[in-house]
Amino acid sequence: MIKTFNLSKTFQDKKRGEIRAVDKANLECQPGKIFGFLGLNGAGKTTLMRLLSTVLKPTSGTAKINGFDILSEPQKVRANIGFLSSDTALYPRLTAQETVAYFARLNGLDEDLIRKRTDELFKVFDMESFRDRRVDKLSSGMKQKVSLARTIIHNPKILILDEPTLGLDVITSRNIIQFIRKAKEEDKCVLFSTHIMYEAEKLCDEIAVIHQGKILAVGTLEKLRDTIGLKNLDEIFVKLVGEEHEF
Repeated sequence: MIKTFNLSKTFQDKKRGEIRAVDKANLECQPGKIFGFLGLNGAGKTTLMRLLSTVLKPTSGTAKINGFDILSEPQKVRANIGFLSSDTALYPRLTAQETVAYFARLNGLDEDLIRKRTDELFKVFDMESFRDRRVDKLSSGMKQKVSLARTIIHNPKILILDEPTLGLDVITSRNIIQFIRKAKEEDKCVLFSTHIMYEAEKLCDEIAVIHQGKILAVGTLEKLRDTIGLKNLDEIFVKLVGEEHEF
C-alpha cells in the first residue's frame, strides 16, 4: 500500500550547503502490517513521512500510496491516509469534539457519520471526560488523543504516525499502542516512527533504520538479528548507525 521509488529530498542551508534529508529511499509497506522507522533526531524520519503525506514535494523520485502517486495524485493520496505529525498544532479555542468534527468535515464526512465516528473514537481513546473542554485547557496526553482522533476520523486505510507516543504517560501510550495493534487487525497499513526500542520490538512486522537520510537496513527483527549478528534491537541500531553500514 506504500511503495517508494528512490524518494529523495534536498534542502539548501546557508551555512551547511546542500542537505540530503532523504536520500534515495526505497521501501514497501503492506496492508495488515506495521512498519517501524528508527533513527536519531535529524535522521530523516519526519521528512520522509511528510513526503509520503504530500506535505512536502520530493526533489527526485516518487512514491505510491494505495496505488496513487504522491506527485500526480496528491488529493487521492490524502483521502487514503491519516497523517499524525509530531508538531501538528491544534486550534486552542476549539473543544476536543469541535476539533475532531472540523477535520471530519475537511475529509468530506456527512454530519450523521461525524457523530457516529466521533462517539466511537471518544470511547476508544477514553476522551469522554474532556469532550467539551477547550484544547488550550488539555494536558499533553489529552491533546495527543485529540490529534490521533482527528487523524483517523475518516477511517483511512493507511496510517502514517510520527512518534505517536512521544512524551506521553504510560497509560496513554498503552492506549495508542493498543490502537495500532487493532489497526493491523483491521488490515490497515501502519507506518510509524519511534525512539522507543521496545515499542518497535513488540509492534513491528518490519523495521527500517534510517541515518543521515539513508535507509541503512530493512527487515524483520529476526532478519536484522541474523544479518547484524546481535540480539537486542538497541545494539543493532547502535552498530548500524555507528558504522554507517549500508545494505
